[in-house]
Amino acid sequence: MLKSRTPIEVRYQETDQMGVVYHANYLVWFEIGRTKYVEELGLSYAKMEENNVVSPVLDAQITFKKPIRYGEDAYVETWLEEYDGIRTVYGYQVLNAEGDIAVSGFSKHAVVKKDSFRPISLRRSFPEWHEAYITQIEGE
Repeated sequence: MLKSRTPIEVRYQETDQMGVVYHANYLVWFEIGRTKYVEELGLSYAKMEENNVVSPVLDAQITFKKPIRYGEDAYVETWLEEYDGIRTVYGYQVLNAEGDIAVSGFSKHAVVKKDSFRPISLRRSFPEWHEAYITQIEGE
């Protein structure tokens, strides 16, 4: 199973008064990691959206373990946790420079028509995505 590792530049504006990364920014970092993960599978959200299909977040969970501060190196690791043809769950870990887990979590997504938000089958509409995800879940 592919586990994508994306470096994150910790910017000053992402920190709070305590000097640590503000909690909501981790969701942005999850999205950065998820986009890179999809690209590493040879897929593209932009091409999906050209067909008026989007993948909104249905649920997200974050667990905070260690702070990350401005100027520190950070990395987000992303992988496919679950996939059922319509819903996808991505797993995440944000690591510090020493490789310690600072934050972990997941996000659950559906694939829907942009205008109606009606769920669609990834298998029928985007078979290359379906095959790539099945390969990740079942093993290569």
